[in-house]
Amino acid sequence: MPTAHNNAAPDAVAKTVLMPGDPLRAKFIADTFLEDAVLVNDVRGINGYTGKWKGVPVTVMASGMGMPSIGIYSYELFKFYDVDNIIRIGSAGSYVRELDVYDVLLVSGAYSLSTYAKVQCGSDADTMYPSDELNEKIRISARNQKVHIKEGLIYSSDVFYPESTDYLQDIIHVRGCKAVEMESFALFSNANVTGKNAACLLTISDSFVSKNDTSPEERVSSFTTMMKIALDTVLLK
Repeated sequence: MPTAHNNAAPDAVAKTVLMPGDPLRAKFIADTFLEDAVLVNDVRGINGYTGKWKGVPVTVMASGMGMPSIGIYSYELFKFYDVDNIIRIGSAGSYVRELDVYDVLLVSGAYSLSTYAKVQCGSDADTMYPSDELNEKIRISARNQKVHIKEGLIYSSDVFYPESTDYLQDIIHVRGCKAVEMESFALFSNANVTGKNAACLLTISDSFVSKNDTSPEERVSSFTTMMKIALDTVLLK
């Protein structure tokens, strides 16, 4: 049903939602890949589109940036729109040499210093995990497209501009986090408490090791490998 943050009709959202952070990336996916795409949500500019991919309904909806934002939108999709699967398709910064720009990373777990799970459901866990079933569909989709994806633990941060980076030694070398982003921990927590499925597929947009990076325009329209892998998961039973 419509909420304070989503004015889509109850039956306008598909069972599987692809969730980029950027509303412009959501529009690009809808315009480029979906058949008969219709704008179903435009509250606060967090646009959502429902169409068909190879005949199967799918919704693409932005999450905004950070855990509070994806926390709101993913919870409402799971709880009030009865969405079964959300795949975050986002960007990340690489901490390790083996991941450079445009590499695609399937998240095996999201470590965080955030209090999101504690406040939301009383969980003291510092790592949240995706759906095994959904991750396996992503692996199959990648193999079918002959795309090599990498896998690993990531760090979900609440702060984009930290004044101190001393904590990174623990996150990279002790925890083993391969990349950083700002949303997956909350998404996985929401999936856990609602009994739904969530996964995260990331394209490396910049590297702390190589110092390579991508432009805002490239992050909107050039991460198509990740997009097509995620889209093809809706074809798998």
